[in-house]
Amino acid sequence: MHSLAQEIHGFSKDRLKKQCTRVTTVTGKKLLEKRTDGGEGDVEQIEDLEEGNGCGFVEDNSLDLQLGVIRSFLLLGSQDTAHDIDTLQRYKVSHVLNVAYGVTNLFPDQLVYKTLQILDLPDTKITSYFEECSFFIDQAREQGGVVLVHCNAGVSRSSSIVIGYLMLREGLSFDDAYSQVKQARPSIRPNPGFYQQLQNYKS
Repeated sequence: MHSLAQEIHGFSKDRLKKQCTRVTTVTGKKLLEKRTDGGEGDVEQIEDLEEGNGCGFVEDNSLDLQLGVIRSFLLLGSQDTAHDIDTLQRYKVSHVLNVAYGVTNLFPDQLVYKTLQILDLPDTKITSYFEECSFFIDQAREQGGVVLVHCNAGVSRSSSIVIGYLMLREGLSFDDAYSQVKQARPSIRPNPGFYQQLQNYKS
């Protein structure tokens, strides 16, 4: 049995990618967070909005609202789709399987959530989550629901879970399951460890 504590304990800062994140605070300050390879961060302020103009809506043009429709009851996307009520309603999403680390479920009164905080690391045992995730997807399907599976980017963890579901429940080979999911959402890319586990997975 794996535990989240073990995975976090084994997590190395060296694995963090360089990244910049734009943040707009509730007071309207725009900040740029930068992270280096060592995981060290610094924050610089880009600009200050006028006083009284706080909580202004800042459009984020990099939102990823593209949903991959894998089956009529099974969708794959990023945390952006999970946080966009218009998209969720348009696709009639009733259930959300959140396999991200540290992403909040925004609509608990309207949707049924299941959260598994999975780390996107090659040595995370992604296959150990397949049974539990598939059970949740099956429950939603039996209720006539539609499940959105998402992680942060909708690229590695959530795509691996969906590929695993197709292999486990529909008996597809890895190649078939992978190509179907890739066709529905071209940006998917399970990390090398997940890819290897999926290739070796026997349902």
